[in-house]
Amino acid sequence: MGREFPSRRHADVTPVVMPTSPPAVLPSSYAPGAPGSYGEGVMTFARLAARVRALPPLAADLAVVAVVGLFTASDVAVNDPGYRQDDALTWALLAVSLAALVFRRRRPVPVACVTGAACAGWALHGHIGELLNLPVIVALYTVAVLGDRRRTLWTGLVAATASGVVALIVGRDVVNPQGLPVLEMVWPLVPLLLGEVVRTRRELLAEYAARAERAEEEREREAALRVRRERVRVAREIHDILAHTVSAMTVQAGVALDALDTAPEVSRRAMTQVRASGKEAVRELRATLSVLRETESTAPAPRLDQLAELVEGVEAGGVRVALRRTPSGAAYPAVVEATAYRIVQEALTNVVKHSGAGRVAASLTGTDSALHIEIVDDGPLRSEPSTADADAAGGFGLIGMRERVLALGGTLAYGPVPGGGFRVHAVLPTEGTTGGTP
Repeated sequence: MGREFPSRRHADVTPVVMPTSPPAVLPSSYAPGAPGSYGEGVMTFARLAARVRALPPLAADLAVVAVVGLFTASDVAVNDPGYRQDDALTWALLAVSLAALVFRRRRPVPVACVTGAACAGWALHGHIGELLNLPVIVALYTVAVLGDRRRTLWTGLVAATASGVVALIVGRDVVNPQGLPVLEMVWPLVPLLLGEVVRTRRELLAEYAARAERAEEEREREAALRVRRERVRVAREIHDILAHTVSAMTVQAGVALDALDTAPEVSRRAMTQVRASGKEAVRELRATLSVLRETESTAPAPRLDQLAELVEGVEAGGVRVALRRTPSGAAYPAVVEATAYRIVQEALTNVVKHSGAGRVAASLTGTDSALHIEIVDDGPLRSEPSTADADAAGGFGLIGMRERVLALGGTLAYGPVPGGGFRVHAVLPTEGTTGGTP
């Protein structure tokens, strides 16, 4: 400011008449947006900033120092008439400011102090210019963009106070000699505010990216959990299907082997039952595995009407089963009947595999609000509840039975009976449901 340039209002300008000719046709390669066109090669500020950010930190700092040094040196070299011209001290202060800017990322606050002291030295030395505070602006911006809000506030307070004190000592505004000294207290706050805005935006973008990453991880964990649950469900279903049938087949095969020489007819009946049980196991296994290939299962769920077939298979293995069903007149949904069937199936399987009992009493009693299931065998006396069936087949025996009951909001109790035997008792709530009857 305060500099005048020669006026060109009186310059002799002779109009030049250009010859008329058809407009030139540019090649297609000069079309806007075409490869090799002029617009593609224009270096915009956004492209320049992106390239600077892509540089290594030291190279980017040196580039910033070079740009700041170019503009500040031009102001140092040409001072307004009537003010002190550049000398060795002026250039020394410039060198100190530029050298300090190289370390602005590692030591932002000390760099701001050094550049601020150099700017104050220029003012106190009598050198006035519009671009002498450019190193301070860059340093203050760095303090805000790399720091936190508290440090930015304290830096702004100190910078505004120091700038105001220098303005009072000098008696004029360093940035604008014709302005009020109070402006000296305002300009240091501008780069700090800009840096605060940029830092806040970066933090928000980082938080959004972190949230998106956490959400993606949560989705992956949820998907993995669903896969594990589905595997457990399928394993439990396969266990419920095969454990009973295979156990019965083992017992029947043993009966056939023992009677092979002495009672061939008994052996024949036992092997016939083994073949029938094997076919039934294959059928149920195919129906269960088809669920993995279809969106919705079309295989019918087991119903209480199939308990008679289940009992026949157990009795073929040498265990007498007394089945008693007491209907309540209420209707039950398919899920209740399927769960009740699986409970009876699992309990009878445990009897065949673990208890050594010869008799089993199974009863299903329906009420208006629940279905009571009880299976009691006459096996030997046990001091503690058996966990052998839970350990077998990966733990899908009594554990799977309990999970099925709890899924319907029911209760399950099991344990040894005083005097010998084992008892399983389940209560499945059925109030307000519709379906089949026991």
